[in-house]
Amino acid sequence: MHLISVHLILKAFIHRLASLDLHKISSNHPKPPDALVTWDQTSSSPCNWTRVLCDDRAQRVVGLDLSGLRLTGPVSPHIGNLTYLRSLQLQNNQFNGLLPETITNLLSLQVLNISFNNIQGTIPPNIGRCIELTVLDFMQNQLSGSIPQALTLLPNLQTLNLARNRLSGPIPPSIANLSSLSTLNLGTNTLSGTIPSDLSRLRNLKNLDLNINNLTGTIPPSIYNMSSLKSLAVASNDLWGDIPYNVGDTLPNLLVFNFCINRFTGTIPGSLHNLTNIRIIRMAHNRLSGTVPPGLGNLPDLEMYNIGYNYIVSSRGEGLGFLNSLVNSTKLDFLAIDGNRFDGEIPESIGNLSQKLRMFYMGSNRISGSIPASIGNLKGLALLNISYNSISGEIPQELGQLENLQELILGKNRLSSNIPDSLGNLDKLTQIDLSSNELEGSIPMSFRNFVRLTSMDLSMNKLNGSIPRVVLDLPSLTAMLNLSSNSLSGSLPEIGRLERVVTVDLSNNRLSGNIPDSIENCQSLEQLIISRNVLSGSIPNSLGELKGLVTLDLSSNLLSGFIPLELQNLNALQLMNLSFNNLEGEVPRNGVFSNLTRLHLEGNPKLCQDSACKSGGTHKAVVISIAVIVSLLAILVSVLAFLFYFRRKNKRIMDNSDSFKGRHEMVTYNQLRSGTRNFNQENLIGRGSFGSVYKGCLTLEGRAREIAVKVLDMETTGSMPSFLAECAALRHLRHRNLVKLITSCSSLDHKNMEFLGLVYEYMKNGSLEKWIGNGMGLLERLKVAIDVACGLAYLHHECVVAPVVHCDLKPSNVLLDDDFTAKIGDFGLASLLIDKDQSISSTHVLKGSMGYIPPEYGMGAKPSTKGDVYSYGIMVLEIFTGKSPTEESFVGGLSLKTWVQYAFPTKLDQVLDPDIVQELEDGESKNMKIQLDCLKTIIGVALSCTNESPEGRITIIEALRKLKSVQDIYVS
Repeated sequence: MHLISVHLILKAFIHRLASLDLHKISSNHPKPPDALVTWDQTSSSPCNWTRVLCDDRAQRVVGLDLSGLRLTGPVSPHIGNLTYLRSLQLQNNQFNGLLPETITNLLSLQVLNISFNNIQGTIPPNIGRCIELTVLDFMQNQLSGSIPQALTLLPNLQTLNLARNRLSGPIPPSIANLSSLSTLNLGTNTLSGTIPSDLSRLRNLKNLDLNINNLTGTIPPSIYNMSSLKSLAVASNDLWGDIPYNVGDTLPNLLVFNFCINRFTGTIPGSLHNLTNIRIIRMAHNRLSGTVPPGLGNLPDLEMYNIGYNYIVSSRGEGLGFLNSLVNSTKLDFLAIDGNRFDGEIPESIGNLSQKLRMFYMGSNRISGSIPASIGNLKGLALLNISYNSISGEIPQELGQLENLQELILGKNRLSSNIPDSLGNLDKLTQIDLSSNELEGSIPMSFRNFVRLTSMDLSMNKLNGSIPRVVLDLPSLTAMLNLSSNSLSGSLPEIGRLERVVTVDLSNNRLSGNIPDSIENCQSLEQLIISRNVLSGSIPNSLGELKGLVTLDLSSNLLSGFIPLELQNLNALQLMNLSFNNLEGEVPRNGVFSNLTRLHLEGNPKLCQDSACKSGGTHKAVVISIAVIVSLLAILVSVLAFLFYFRRKNKRIMDNSDSFKGRHEMVTYNQLRSGTRNFNQENLIGRGSFGSVYKGCLTLEGRAREIAVKVLDMETTGSMPSFLAECAALRHLRHRNLVKLITSCSSLDHKNMEFLGLVYEYMKNGSLEKWIGNGMGLLERLKVAIDVACGLAYLHHECVVAPVVHCDLKPSNVLLDDDFTAKIGDFGLASLLIDKDQSISSTHVLKGSMGYIPPEYGMGAKPSTKGDVYSYGIMVLEIFTGKSPTEESFVGGLSLKTWVQYAFPTKLDQVLDPDIVQELEDGESKNMKIQLDCLKTIIGVALSCTNESPEGRITIIEALRKLKSVQDIYVS
């Protein structure tokens, strides 16, 4: 091609780059060292331009490198006219729009790299024309659609990188035709289906990355025979099956083995410990059992060893002795054994581990003994987490030698004595958690050195003395200061100096004096909890300046005087608890005070409302009661009027509804449609009585989040009441064992029809229903039962408004997050109890699902907490027997409950899930007896929950207490 033509093509190419002047790169950014200042349009030859490569003979442009220049706008279609181009590198820019089809005209192209941009649309279907390609890198863009078959027509391709896009559909088995391929990276997409066994035909493949997709099934055995592989990564999918024990023998060149966050079973493949060159072994968040196999001492190049959150136990009598073998791994950077069942003590030799070790996770095990002083030798540590164990003794002074430590997490143990002053040497610390121990003495003054600390949690100890001023002079403290449940005394300090802190919890101490006016300086404060102290004086007006305050709890103090009118201005407030003080006078009427569901004022006998303050005397209580009833009736009338208006007018419900205004980020129908790929069936993760649930991705608060969108079927009777009930129930509920409602959408869809959607946090591990009878261990089942009981206990006994009855508790409505924490979801039938004779509910029809409905509901009884307890009992029976209450075998008067009752307690093994029986038989005979006793207690609790008479059932609090005691026995 003539040079003049090339000049014009490059000129046109650059001209199409939106908002770009190559000679005036923004002064806000440093000028790139290889800036395009030589691209002089008057120059006779582009071959003199930087980043343009020409061949020596014909002076034709064969290479164009515009990487890392922060260029914006679409890629110009003129690029397709550079027909001799062999290398096109546009990576690390901000190109957007569609990739022009003309790029497939570059038949000589060998390297095409457009990674780290914002290119949208699909991969050009004619890309197969570029048969000379050896490198195709589209990583981290916004490409969608499926992987085109045309890609499999590139015989010379060595690197195919499509990671971090939005590609969907299956992995084409025909990729196996790319016989020259050495790197295949499809990670971080939404690919589904199984892993094709055909991939094993790629005899030159060294790197296979399928991380973070929706792949299912088992890994084809032939994959484990790809001896050329150096990296095999399938983390964050839904894969299962045993990992072959000899995988290290069949894949002898492995350097990276990443099988995290799946459902793999079996044991840790001991053959991996024979791969002397391996660098990364990751198997966390699976269902691996057994012990750590020998051979860890054979891995001198090991950098990461992560086996956290499985069911791995210590070898008999060894405890944590296997850690001694890792002293030979001098390059070890990341070590995680947390979330397993390791016991024993931390060996003194721990201090001999790699000096490069930065991240060390040992939490959530059964580790006992003390923290060895030698841990102070690990000078490279940035994170140390030993929480949720049974560690006792003192915190060693030697921890103060960890000069690079940024996170120190020792909470939920049995540590005692004083907090050592030496911790003040950790001047890089950003988080310290010593909560739920038995620490005593005062808070060290050396904490003044925590100049980077963002979060401090010393709650639930035996600390005494006053709160030192140095703690409140830490400008970096932005996330949390939690000193609750100690024995701290003295005046409430000047917390106004914590100008950027979000949460302050000083509750359950012995603090006295007034609440300082300087609190108004805490403009970032969202949670202020100072309840259960002996504070006196009046509530300062300056609290009304904290516009972002969500929770204000000043209950159970000695506060007096009037409630400041300025508190009416706290529009973000979701909970105000001023109960059990000595407040007096008239209660303000606006803001949070107009919503009884957010307000607690009980235990202040001198408070009055409206006319009661004027009439006084004997009629005060009657007037207040009438006001409460009128308010409740007003809420009901408002809901009915809203429903009538919606049906009558068929208009869009405005996004600024009171249910979410100021607290939830609004989303539009188009956002939800785009985030779920037009509610694609591939994104469908479930159907319920009132609609369907889709997985999606949504940008909320500036970051991408996985979500679950519940789309209500407007043609189904009861869908609108279900929507209102779920909003009403969840907007005030916040608990770790309840699925979080992020926001809602009430609008019109693309067909101008009514659209109602609820946006929830996405639960990676789906519903409990799919896990029952699918290999859960005994302790895992017990944990799920306890989690659900904790959520129910909150609903029944701890809600700020009134008890909430779920009305439809069953395994499909219990979801499991990444850590297998169980959370109750689907509040479409929930009832809010006002008193024992009345409830606000979404519907008056029979509530619940067959098999879980308590018998009294069938006889017309209203929803009650006792009804939820019955459903919970049935669900616990299902968890431990593996049998659904609706199985066809339960006929002729036989039910799941009666079937278990017949076998309880002497023939319990006849009704238990076979997996549990096998687990019992594999254990020691002494442990088997203990476990059987635990199971008898668990089944006894479930049967007590399912008593025919509501009055004969235990409360969920009692059930929870008994199950936790079983857990303590089982763990110990």
